[in-house]
Parts: sequence; C-alpha cells; structure tokens
Amino acid sequence: MKRFFGMWAVIGAVLAGLVAIFYAFYALAALGAKGAVALGLPGFYGSSIVNAVTLMAVTLMTLAALLTVAERKWSAAMQDRIGANRIKVFGSALGGVPYLLADAIKMLTKESTFPAARSKFLFELAPVLAFSPTFALFAVIPVGPEVVVFGQTVGMWVANPDAGLLWIFALAGISVYGTTLAGWASNNRVGLLGAVRASAQMISYEVSLGLSLVGVMIAYRTVNLQQMAIAQGIDVLGPVPALGILLQPLGFLVFFTSAFAETKRAPFDLPEGESEIVGYFLEYSGMKFGLLFLAEFVEIAVLAAVTAAVFLGGWRPILFEGWMRANLDPVLFAAVCAASFLAKVILLTWVQLIIRWLLPRFRYDQIQALCWKLLLPAAIANVFVTGAAVLLDPTLTLLAWVGVAEIALIFGITLASSKPQAAGHDHGDAHGHAAPAAGH
Repeated sequence: MKRFFGMWAVIGAVLAGLVAIFYAFYALAALGAKGAVALGLPGFYGSSIVNAVTLMAVTLMTLAALLTVAERKWSAAMQDRIGANRIKVFGSALGGVPYLLADAIKMLTKESTFPAARSKFLFELAPVLAFSPTFALFAVIPVGPEVVVFGQTVGMWVANPDAGLLWIFALAGISVYGTTLAGWASNNRVGLLGAVRASAQMISYEVSLGLSLVGVMIAYRTVNLQQMAIAQGIDVLGPVPALGILLQPLGFLVFFTSAFAETKRAPFDLPEGESEIVGYFLEYSGMKFGLLFLAEFVEIAVLAAVTAAVFLGGWRPILFEGWMRANLDPVLFAAVCAASFLAKVILLTWVQLIIRWLLPRFRYDQIQALCWKLLLPAAIANVFVTGAAVLLDPTLTLLAWVGVAEIALIFGITLASSKPQAAGHDHGDAHGHAAPAAGH
C-alpha cells in the first residue's frame, strides 16, 4: 500500500513539475514575441524561435536522452534483474541517470574509425540525414493551445502550417535516405544488406502509414494538427468527445504499427540484426554512431507525439477540461494542457518500450506479409468505411458508432485468440516423448 501511494505521489509531483515548466515556457514565448514586435517583426517570429529552443532543443532532446536510460531500466524490470546501476554518485545510482553523462563523454571522446573505401561525403552525410528529418518532425506538433500572455498571443508550437500532416509525410519519407546511404556509403557488404533491409521495410510501411491517416483527414476535414486537436474536443456521443481513437480505432492500430516499424526497433529490427552481424551503421563509431543511436530514441518520442496529437486529443486534458477552463487562469490552464500532452507522450513511449522487450524479432517475410497482406488492406478498407460514414452523417455520430463497433470487434478477436487451446491426446509426442514400443 505504501508503494502504491508513493507511486501516485511521484506521478503527481511530475505532473506539477511539468505544469510549472510549461508555464515558464509560455512566459518565455511571450517575451520572445514582444522582442520581435519591438524589432518591427511579427510576434510569432520571436515566439517560434523561443519555442524551437524550449520544445525541440530542451523538451524533445531531454526526453530522448532519458529514454536511453529508461530503456535499460525497463528492460531490466521485465527481465527481473537490477539494470544499469554501476555508475554511482556518493553511493547512489540515482536511477541510472548518471549514464547520460557517461554515454555523452564516451561518444564524444571515442576514437572514430573509417572504412578506407568509403564514399567520404555520403558517409559523413548519412547520420545527419537519419537524425535531422525525425528531429524536424516535432516542429509542427501542437504541444499546447494558444493563449494571451503579456499582451501577446502565443501557442506552444514552433510552426503551425495548414498542411501539418503533409509535412510529417514528407519528412518521414526523407528519413529513409539516411539509413540507406549509411550502409551503401560504407562500402561494406554486410552494412549494405542492412541498408537494403531498412529501405525495403521503411518504404513498405510508409504506404500503410499514410493511408491510415486518410480517415482522420476525412473525419476532421483538415490536415492542420492544431485544428485536429480543437476538433477532438467536440462532443459526439453525449459527453464523449470526438477523439481520433474513437472515430478511427482501426486507423490508430494501423498507424501505430506502421510507425513503430519505421523506427526499426524490435520486433521490426531486421535492419539492425546484431545476431546476424547486420546493420546499416556497422562501420560507424564515435559521435557518428551516437547520432544514429540518438535518432532512434528521437523517433520514439516523435511517434508518441504524433499519435497523441492525432488520436488521443492532442493537448486536451479530456478529464475535467470544462471545469479547469472555467476556474483556472488562462495561462495556467494552457500550461496544464501542455503538461497533459507531454504525459500522453510519456505514456506512449512506455508502451513502445513494453512492445520492444516483450516480442521476439519477426522474420523478414513476416514483416513484409504484415504490411502488404494485413495493414495495407485494413487501411484501404478504413478509408472507404470512413468516407461512407461521413457522407451519410456529417455530424460524425455514425462514424463514432462505427468506431465503437470496431473497438468491440478488436477486443473480441483479441480475447478469442488469447484463450489457451485444449491439449490433444498426442501432447507428449509433440515434445518428443514417444510412447514405448509394444513388447518392451
């Protein structure tokens, strides 16, 4: 019982800390906007520059760095071992956080080795191409709502383009070049094999990933992520809001699976098959390997952020939102919204860590079959069903009931497939324990 209450106390303290941090971020964005106005520039120039620092350089990179430690600690918990605890400060492991400093020092000071026959320019460019598009994806994610602070209207995002989802599609497609060039430019046959696997896998799953979001575009009639977050607050089934996961449960599953495959993490880690000595980054060392390694954890955070923005209400707290909007100071309410968004992101990153350490690696034919034989047909069917439901009932009520039916069907299939099968009469023979021959 003490552990239970202690856990909730820690969660409450973390949420309160996030609210305080985002309250400060809003104030800094407003000061940036005022500075831009003083220079004769539009206010959003200043707030966007400040948000690029606070949201991308601080929030995103801190989360990605902490995930490198969380990966070790959570894998240790799932495997019933202690985990990363060798580095101690005054006798305390501090939850493994000192490993962040140790990793940084190791990556920055480790000697870099290069294959003699590499394509020099492309070899140097590949880590940048693998990291930069994923990092830039976070720029269009609306972390919090617009609010007036110090007389300036500021939002918690770097950019708010009308075609936010198209920006995500474009940059997600560019990231494949980094992994492909890393293996090809190394002039290593094993690295090239990893690059070919990576490019085939990423290009395949981009198709189902893109189609999985078409239903969301049809339902909300926009590709702007901020407008999607606003639309998900509209009640559709009584007091139930029109969340993306309610209107598009099948689209959510297809998107999350496809995006998870794009991260190239287990069980989709064929491009990095260490047991087969295959990996597109096989010839990289030092900070170049560090950049490829960090890009993987940035992908985890960005995938969680896009999923939260499109399917889980974005920055909307969902619970007690009306009461908080009516009783809290507008800036404080906006900070609570931003903190709730980051809490959703942390929850989704935890789900990804569970999947990564729960499932064994798929065979390559299984990975391709999952995409082309299951996810792609499901995404196409979802587009037609969504279009028909919206055409028949533009209020989205029919689409919401279709979503409820899909959720019930998914749960039913999951429960039916999880029931243990009855053992047959030849159970012993299946394990190689044959019956003794007659006469002995």
